Amino acid sequence: MRVAVLLEDRCQPKKCNAECESFCPPNRNGIECIVMNEGSGKPIVSEALCIGCGICINKCPFDALIITNLPQELESDMTHRYSENGFRLFRLPVPREEQVVGILGANGMGKSTAINLLSGTLRPNLGDWLAGEQPWEDVLEAFPRGELRDFMTSVSEDKVRIAVKPQYVDKIPRAFQGEVSALLERVDQRGVIEEVSEALAIDHLFDRKLPELSGGELQRVAIAATLLKDADVYFFDEPSSYLDIHERMRVVKIIQNLSESGKRVIVIEHDLAILDVLCDLIHVVYGERAAYGIFTAPRPARTAINAYLDGYLEQENIRIRDKPIQFLRGRTRGEEIGDPILEWGDLEKTQGSFHLKTDTGKVRSSEVVGVVGPNATGKTTMVRMIAGELEMDAGWCTMEAKVSYKPQHVKPEFAGTVQLWLDSELGMKWRKGEFHTTVIRPLQVDKLLEQDARRLSGGELQAVSIAICLGREADLYLLDEPSAHLDANARMEAAKAIRKTMEVNEKAAMVIDHDIYFIDIVSDSLLVFEGEGGTEGLAVGPLPLRKGMNRFLEQVEITFRRDHDSYRPRINKVDSRKDREQKSNGEYFYTG
Repeated sequence: MRVAVLLEDRCQPKKCNAECESFCPPNRNGIECIVMNEGSGKPIVSEALCIGCGICINKCPFDALIITNLPQELESDMTHRYSENGFRLFRLPVPREEQVVGILGANGMGKSTAINLLSGTLRPNLGDWLAGEQPWEDVLEAFPRGELRDFMTSVSEDKVRIAVKPQYVDKIPRAFQGEVSALLERVDQRGVIEEVSEALAIDHLFDRKLPELSGGELQRVAIAATLLKDADVYFFDEPSSYLDIHERMRVVKIIQNLSESGKRVIVIEHDLAILDVLCDLIHVVYGERAAYGIFTAPRPARTAINAYLDGYLEQENIRIRDKPIQFLRGRTRGEEIGDPILEWGDLEKTQGSFHLKTDTGKVRSSEVVGVVGPNATGKTTMVRMIAGELEMDAGWCTMEAKVSYKPQHVKPEFAGTVQLWLDSELGMKWRKGEFHTTVIRPLQVDKLLEQDARRLSGGELQAVSIAICLGREADLYLLDEPSAHLDANARMEAAKAIRKTMEVNEKAAMVIDHDIYFIDIVSDSLLVFEGEGGTEGLAVGPLPLRKGMNRFLEQVEITFRRDHDSYRPRINKVDSRKDREQKSNGEYFYTG
């Protein structure tokens, strides 16, 4: 089965010489395999006539064509197709009663399409995009007998009520600018507004307007609004973004309680530690970004995550990644660390009712300092002081270093393509050499060059911003929540890119993040923030990674163990034998 996909955003017919059409061997022999659309001027590829030579792919100056072969048996599993050379989705995840079902996969693989199909917003066309809406009888007949067909039957009869928590919560204030209480009262169909707001600790936000909220506060309000709806199926798209580990565990408990009450729950999540502890079953979705996505059968959470990290799906006998994502066991951190680049002591900063203090600390060349702690305890405030955006009220800071800073919220303000944006920020540096190999290519920024910077998705914008931050000439790199909106694979690649940049160039970095996997891979040491959110914060360290993790996790009363196959950190169930044993020994995090 041959799949030919045209990436519309990349195709620039006015800037090329129609190389795809000119060099196509069937075309040269008088067979119209590739023809140009009279309206758009863009190519249309006939999958039936294509011989799979790959010449058009290599000749296209904008990498706008994807042609690949898939197993023939998948043809009968095609659930939806957008156009002749558009994205197509194979199979669907299955919502299950009293179980939390997770979806794990890269961005652009059809997770949002799957939600639209399961919610009834989009009717499956079974690959026949020209026929328009298929009769429900034909659609249902295409699904194998079982839970999925039964569920879709209920969808076709409008017997399923759906509630969806959107992915990009920072867009919510554009749609509703009133007070939090007004939004929640508007959607409260279950009459449990007090119970939900107390569980999510947002009752103190009721008088605040949505545009005034932080990312973490917006996330919790969005989750609350979803929970207040009276639905049969709840979809949560990236519910952990912007939340600290304590808040993430609180959301885990709330979602699990919702499932146990008889509701069906599907979660899309890129924080693998949270996905592992939250879900009963996980569907892995793989394929080619923006071209096609294939859902696997559900697997137990541990099995699915380990297979995803390994990059090989045994049941499907397919490799989805060139090399596995590895968590090193017993790695000695900071072996190559050099002289101090930044030193500080007794810093203080007051902003409104919030007060931040620090101990004495230093950051050295070739060192990556992970910055962890509850939200609103001063992590971003301290980084902004180091970056020169805020002045300290007291204390001392010695730094002759040049700083490159990536803020928490990145706004797409550059008017032009990604390529022009990179050129304006980095000159020609990004186009070749070590930086291109270790940063641009792993973050897949090279595939975004012709896109308008203002139309990038959240994950794409994050990847480009990380690349620009790391590409600037600096001694100290400050990155605030670089994992936000990145999929699980991109997070690991970003962590490795940051580490490699610091090691090769003998520079230093401070990285604020809440993803424990990300912090585990990227950090040599930890700067731990303690205190009460919005009131006071104390920065302790940097401490050795294990000591810092123990101190941090003791605050939130969570213990981690290493998976005996992949060595990835796994959250222990509260009050399990392992959890009690580690807490009694003061070992909240194992790095060995």
